[in-house]
Amino acid sequence: MRKTVMALVGVIGLLLGTALPASAYEPVNIVHTEQVQAGPYALTIGFSTWPLRAMQSLDFTFIPDGGIEGKSGTLSVIKPGAEKAGRPSPLSRHPRKRDVWGLDVESLNLPGDWTFQFVVDGPQGQGKGALKPLPVMEQPGPPMGLSWAISTVPLFALIALIVVAWRRTRTPSEQTS
Repeated sequence: MRKTVMALVGVIGLLLGTALPASAYEPVNIVHTEQVQAGPYALTIGFSTWPLRAMQSLDFTFIPDGGIEGKSGTLSVIKPGAEKAGRPSPLSRHPRKRDVWGLDVESLNLPGDWTFQFVVDGPQGQGKGALKPLPVMEQPGPPMGLSWAISTVPLFALIALIVVAWRRTRTPSEQTS
């Protein structure tokens, strides 16, 4: 009995010991930064991919000089060709880089020049600033319709295989009726 319990504890230890490092978050790798002055606050905007491409997921970080403690802010995004920004969203901590504000695995859906507008509230009052233009290139890879068409080929092949297998496995009495 003791040997069984020890073996079970050993197996659980091995499973947990190998699963914990695998489930750790990958750190945010900032490859490009831009500077924005929002009133008295200097913001460093970081990107995990550069150049930006439409429909490509990436991380954004927003780092005010002096850190985020005692500060709050909002972000408004203006799409290419739009006159006004959407509703401002509060800047919150990046889920994998908790000492800065950020967006985790976001994508910009259209190519063109985007604008990020910031409002930062802190000990020196309120500051407003904008990052513009933020150039976003065409989506990488083939067009979305072609990608979807190619990805459905295995589904149709599987359906054809099931129909052929079903027709071949029917008994002769089922085939005549």
